[in-house]
Amino acid sequence: MLNDVRTLREALGLSQGALGERLGVSRQTINSIETGKYDPSLPLAIHLARLFGRRVEEIFHVDEK
Repeated sequence: MLNDVRTLREALGLSQGALGERLGVSRQTINSIETGKYDPSLPLAIHLARLFGRRVEEIFHVDEK
C-alpha cells in the first residue's frame, strides 16, 4: 500500500520520532509505514488521518500494480 505519511509529516515539520510520540508508537513504526513495509492498523490509520486533517483514503492508496 502506498501512502503520503512522509510528505505530510515533513510538511508539519515533525521527525519520525515526534510523530510516533504523538501517536503512541515507535519511530521504527513510523519508518516502516512510510517505507511501505508495514500497513497500520485501522485505529492507527484513523489517528494519522485526524492528525493530518485528512481522510484515511487521502493518505493511503492501493498499489494497483
